[in-house]
Amino acid sequence: MEKTLDLYFLTEEGKTARLTVNDPKEDLTGSEIKAAMDQIVSSGVFFSTSGSFVSAKEARLVERNVVSIELE
Repeated sequence: MEKTLDLYFLTEEGKTARLTVNDPKEDLTGSEIKAAMDQIVSSGVFFSTSGSFVSAKEARLVERNVVSIELE
C-alpha cells in the first residue's frame, strides 16, 4: 500500500497550496506535523503562483492500494 502525507497551506491570496510527502514516517503525530508545517511557513522557501505560504491549513494521510497489471 502506498502512503503519502498531503500538507495544505493558505497562501497570501487566500488560496490553498499543497505539498506531498511520499512514504512518511509511520508514527508521526499531529503536533509533529503542525510543527513541521509551521517551519515550512516561517522559512519562506515555498510559494505558489498565488503567493507565499502564510499558514498551515490541513494535513491528510492518504493510503492507496496500487496493483500493477501486466500487459500482454
